[in-house]
Amino acid sequence: MNIEEIKNIEIVATSNNVQKILPFDKKYVFPQKIDKTIEIVIVPKLDDIALSQKNVAIKLDENLILEILSRHYRNVSITTINTKNDLKKLALRKPDLVFSGVKYFYFDDGIIWLNDYLESYDISYIASNREALHNEHDKSIAKKIMQKANIKTADFFTTEHNEYLTEMSIPIAFPLFIKPLTGGDSRGVDKESIVYDFLSFQKKILDIKHNQNSCSMVETYLPGKEYTVSILQDNSNGNLRAMPIEIIVDKNINGHYILDYDIKKNDQESVIPITDRKIYNQLSDFAKDAFKALDGKSLGRIDIKMNHNGVPHFIEANLMPGLQKGYFYRSCLLNLGMSYEQMILTITNNGLGLCTQVNRQVLSF
Repeated sequence: MNIEEIKNIEIVATSNNVQKILPFDKKYVFPQKIDKTIEIVIVPKLDDIALSQKNVAIKLDENLILEILSRHYRNVSITTINTKNDLKKLALRKPDLVFSGVKYFYFDDGIIWLNDYLESYDISYIASNREALHNEHDKSIAKKIMQKANIKTADFFTTEHNEYLTEMSIPIAFPLFIKPLTGGDSRGVDKESIVYDFLSFQKKILDIKHNQNSCSMVETYLPGKEYTVSILQDNSNGNLRAMPIEIIVDKNINGHYILDYDIKKNDQESVIPITDRKIYNQLSDFAKDAFKALDGKSLGRIDIKMNHNGVPHFIEANLMPGLQKGYFYRSCLLNLGMSYEQMILTITNNGLGLCTQVNRQVLSF
């Protein structure tokens, strides 16, 4: 995503946002050339850009971020990690902050998780540590954590193909919603994900096994509205700021409103701000509780769906949300009037533990 695409999103979102929620003070000037060293850490990109790099959670436009940060911090650079020795050199340089969307590295002698490695050298970073990322990556673990914290989530079970051989053996009642146990971007979710009978149940489980190489998460179907709530944490004091938005999709051929893989890939959904203050506060409090239950840090996103009575239920979480034109950025824009540059600088200041005037305004209640 280039700067012109970002500006276009900002113009459209601002013109559509009739609600004024904590407007961002655009007159504030960030301090120039803060004396901090920041390294934007990336891994080599695959030759086939269509392939997913499972060890990269946040796809960064590293050159755009370099351009933004270089205007405000004295020493900013891009570092590509090819070998374990490159990682050791990074630790020896001991930057004030590593800005990265990489979860882990594949080396000949095993996997090294970046944020845990940085913690061992007392180097600051954005996003959460390995334990929290593990909590949200496996959707069943995340839902069990919610249940333990008394946070509502749909009844569920996990299954492999041919594990449940009769309709009577299924532990929860139809209709059911079926998706892969792991993975993001609604991969494996389509018009067949809502099932009303045992034959459809078996067919979808097999489809996920063959096409996603995953076992399945099976949930009680929630027919209500869908929301996502982005979270920004002020790391200087732990305060959380929640930014909810509603996700709108068209009815599919089966008469359901599903945010499926093709809709997300083709950007066919729309997002709108929450104009009802009661729902806004309800979603915000719910998302903060879920974020804390998962031991999230710095930033994240909590997906929520209403049941037939309009009661919010936890769906899943993303503790390393995308920072391009996706939901996290749109949440910042629609809730705070925050530009892309202001979002990147706020995340950076939080990672550095700097409670600037911008952070205080954005994260205060």
